[in-house]
Amino acid sequence: MTPTDYLGFAGVSLILLAYFFNLRKWLDTDDLTYVLLNFTGAFLACLASVLMEYLPFVLLEGVWFLVSAAALWRRWTNRNKRIA
Repeated sequence: MTPTDYLGFAGVSLILLAYFFNLRKWLDTDDLTYVLLNFTGAFLACLASVLMEYLPFVLLEGVWFLVSAAALWRRWTNRNKRIA
């Protein structure tokens, strides 16, 4: 396996771990850990896809990353509203 393979494997593993934890009711989709696992996993998987030049997965993981980033942004702005 190449370093790119390991990068992609790590990213996909994080996404699957978040999904598994959610199925087992150990994490809710609103939990920060769930969002961070998806955010980091999608970033790593997208980066690996870019390095492999495999555009279908660049699109898939890129969108997954953006959706996770939006969830983090929403959490951040809601947190700031509660503090103010």
